[in-house]
Amino acid sequence: MAAFGHTFPFYAGPKPTFPMDTTLAIIITIFLTALVTFIIILPGIRGKMRLFWLFRVVTSLFIGAVILAVNFSSEWSVGQVSTNTSYKAFSSQWISADVGLHVGLGGVNITLTGTPVQQLNETINYNEEFTWRLGENYAEEYARALEKGLPDPVLYLAEKFTPTSPCGLHGQYRLAGHYTSAILWVAFLCWLLANVMLSMPVLVYGCHMLLATGIFQLLGLIFFSMATPLIPPCPLRMGTAMLHFHRGPAFWITLSTGLLCVLLGLAMVVAHRMKPHRLKAFFNQSAGENPGLEWNPEEGGLLSPRYRSTAESPEPQDIPLSEASSQACCTEEQPRMPDPDP
Repeated sequence: MAAFGHTFPFYAGPKPTFPMDTTLAIIITIFLTALVTFIIILPGIRGKMRLFWLFRVVTSLFIGAVILAVNFSSEWSVGQVSTNTSYKAFSSQWISADVGLHVGLGGVNITLTGTPVQQLNETINYNEEFTWRLGENYAEEYARALEKGLPDPVLYLAEKFTPTSPCGLHGQYRLAGHYTSAILWVAFLCWLLANVMLSMPVLVYGCHMLLATGIFQLLGLIFFSMATPLIPPCPLRMGTAMLHFHRGPAFWITLSTGLLCVLLGLAMVVAHRMKPHRLKAFFNQSAGENPGLEWNPEEGGLLSPRYRSTAESPEPQDIPLSEASSQACCTEEQPRMPDPDP
């Protein structure tokens, strides 16, 4: 007999679930903490540079957070359907549920939520993940799911992504996930180099690194699109309905961020060619720190200084000497005559 509000005293209750992926939560927390830290010191910056500095910080943190978040996201290809389907294998009982399929770069996530949640004297709310990252075996995870006796819709979709499935989805998405993730890590490295170079008097190289950040993101999207077709080779039939999946939010936010990096990089390169002084002012870098050197914006700034020619150099000025110093100089300049022989 249940006690204390239909809770059995010797059995643990259902485990609470976190509302989002813990890896994404950690990434968002880190970048939000950095943003709050920069906002706290914002009042110490004077004039218009405060707005310029805030724009640079927010844009840079947004780009870095997106590159890291989509690398661990399971929203690259998504699909969801509401259907009536069988609940357990070798059983005639059917349930009404929402089935979701979320494919990421490192694996597939399958959700099953009953409508309503309480059916057949059970709580139907499943969220299972099967990964194919390096060092992990998808087939072993699927075998453990069979031993656990997961619901039939979850096992049906997970079986479509096994290496032995005739659909071939495992090879396509696993290959696309590995190479797209590697390309995104290169984009993240370019983002780090861009931040370092934009804080130094080598703005043109920082612009190039920001441009490379966007190009690598777009290359990752192109490879993922070519390796993973929108229409699967085999139909995904869930009871009385068909499951179709499409590009998810991670794909589109990567596309928008890549285009943003390309546009910002091109704009900064053009500004460095046309109006380098305004670009230096935007990044709070003075153009006249060393009057003895003139930086050539076409050559890249600090790494290739152009020295002033002799014609551009100021004329030497005569410095008056004291009378004693003048006599000493004249004495040193006159050659010493040898003494005549007696």
